[in-house]
Amino acid sequence: MGVCDAMASNAPVGKPTEMSSPHLPKHLPKVAGIDSTVPAPPHTKAPLAGVPAAAAPADAAPGPGVLITDRLAGWVSDLTTLHEFTERLIRTATLDEALHEILGAGAALVGARRGMAVLEPADGLGPTTTVGLGLAHADLGTIETVPRCSGSHGRLLDGLPDPSDPHRVPEPIAIPDVRTEEGLDPRHREVAARLGYAASYALPLATEKAGRMGAGVWLYDEPAAPTERQRHLVGLYGRFATEHLARLLQVERARVQVSTVAEELLPSRLPRVPGVRLAARHRTGPRGGGDWYDALPLPDGALGLAVGSVSGTGPSALAAMGRLRASLRAYAVMEGEDPVAVLSDLELLLRLTEPARSATALFAFAEPDRRRIVLAGAGHAPPLLVGARRTAFVETSLSAPLGMLSCWEAPSVELSPAPGETVLLYTDGLLRRTGDPMDRAFARLHAAAASVPRADREDPGAIADHVLRTVLPDGLDPAVEGEDVVLLAARFD
Repeated sequence: MGVCDAMASNAPVGKPTEMSSPHLPKHLPKVAGIDSTVPAPPHTKAPLAGVPAAAAPADAAPGPGVLITDRLAGWVSDLTTLHEFTERLIRTATLDEALHEILGAGAALVGARRGMAVLEPADGLGPTTTVGLGLAHADLGTIETVPRCSGSHGRLLDGLPDPSDPHRVPEPIAIPDVRTEEGLDPRHREVAARLGYAASYALPLATEKAGRMGAGVWLYDEPAAPTERQRHLVGLYGRFATEHLARLLQVERARVQVSTVAEELLPSRLPRVPGVRLAARHRTGPRGGGDWYDALPLPDGALGLAVGSVSGTGPSALAAMGRLRASLRAYAVMEGEDPVAVLSDLELLLRLTEPARSATALFAFAEPDRRRIVLAGAGHAPPLLVGARRTAFVETSLSAPLGMLSCWEAPSVELSPAPGETVLLYTDGLLRRTGDPMDRAFARLHAAAASVPRADREDPGAIADHVLRTVLPDGLDPAVEGEDVVLLAARFD
């Protein structure tokens, strides 16, 4: 039975109860759980008919229900804001995108208009970069002239770790007023006056596990400092942001390492052979594929040209690519005049040493003085002949990739490029990166080669660059993973 029911049951019959009387007493009886001094919320208290509503006292305090509702609404608003910012952050795929997103979200959380983020990992392994929000490149350079011991980000980046806890994350640094802050270098005040900011708030980009990665600084146009609530929100966001930044840093370092290994396994420079000019372009995917190229001088002024692709991605594919390229160089020196024999030996080696792996390859034996090329391919895309009067694919015999048959042999093809024509060798990554079906990808490649400007046809490097820009106008398609792109252009004089 409720409290009100108990009161009603104890009242004499026929006599109106206090709760039902229109003339309420000045002091209601105290009931457990109800504070009679707390006024009812305005939206639930309707005035009596014919009686004007009394004006609320000016110093009346809001009820606990209103306070709780307001606090809950504030929490929901903060959680919604953090959710939106973190959702946008996790969609970033590169360090540069993440730093720009962190700057924008941090500026909104602390109420600033401009800022800068410095990526400078404490382990010294890089990469290092500085990005700005509302600051031009020259402005960032001007800020860098401030001694690091005076700047907020410099103090966070150069701060010595606590000997008792070397992984302790440093505290944020707030400078409410640059003009009156003690201990600042005069150059700091001069730069602040030149760029028009009067206060700053710096947040370390660090985690206990990964250590220091950088710092973010937000600049105020007027003397100001973030409130306690703003500090709390940007701190929560910063902890999530630094974890995401640490993951992107690991991915970027792995990509750089794979790219470096791949470049070291490829020729450091192309040979100079009379009668022909060479150019090569190599684009490595994020996981690193096994595409490769080679150009090596052979006896009697001949030249060996090769491109190929090893199945798989990652370090194992790179290692297999290095072994395959080294083997092909040896076979080319011994019997380069017969491309079929070179690829046959390579097929036998691959089948015996790496039976679970396949590869495609194309080898061409060129005699520049005679403008004569003999080539053979194993499961590889045909070369493209680019000239002023013709742009055509070279017809090669069909063959399975290396490692796919118990023995391999296909007839070679001979061609004679005209003076000024360029032979373009490439890997199928150039076609697959377009995201189109193979027939459309071949058509796109042919159209790109045919549209090379007349002024660029004298330079094989310009031809390769034009083809890359035209076939892949947006760069490597991220939806196609593990596909490298290789172009090897040989222009005959």
